[in-house]
Amino acid sequence: MIRPALPADVPEIVSMIRELAEYEKAAHEVRVTEEHLHDALFRDNPAAFAHIAEQDGEVAGFALWFLTFSTWRGVHGIHMEDLYVRPRHRKGGHGLALMRELARICAERGYQRLEWAVLDWNEPAIAFYEKLGAVRLDEWPTYRLTDEPLRRLATAPRPTAA
Repeated sequence: MIRPALPADVPEIVSMIRELAEYEKAAHEVRVTEEHLHDALFRDNPAAFAHIAEQDGEVAGFALWFLTFSTWRGVHGIHMEDLYVRPRHRKGGHGLALMRELARICAERGYQRLEWAVLDWNEPAIAFYEKLGAVRLDEWPTYRLTDEPLRRLATAPRPTAA
């Protein structure tokens, strides 16, 4: 069963975010708290959305996503930040069901893109996504500013007008 996340799901989602980060060898980068996630998902104007995959009343996995906008297409899309299915629930169709739900939301709302990133060494995920017909965008590398470089840019003196 796939359903929108509820406030009571926040501890499980945070736990799965940590599990995913461990799998991706990046547990040291996780800073999210239950309060952060609750605020992002359940404030008046949510920054993100989440769906839960359940099996026999147990949380099996989740997808966390947010809206994007394509200047080229002129409409919203979905960026899937995380898709995670707990190891004991893999091969049960939960990942596919979560992807289908996001695709359904795109179709229902007229969104024209469903995008995400995947680590280049994560062969099982790459095979799963390619089996769905997803296309790898090698010509669009992702860049990121965090921590000190982000602070430095934010606090750089503004150029003065001539």
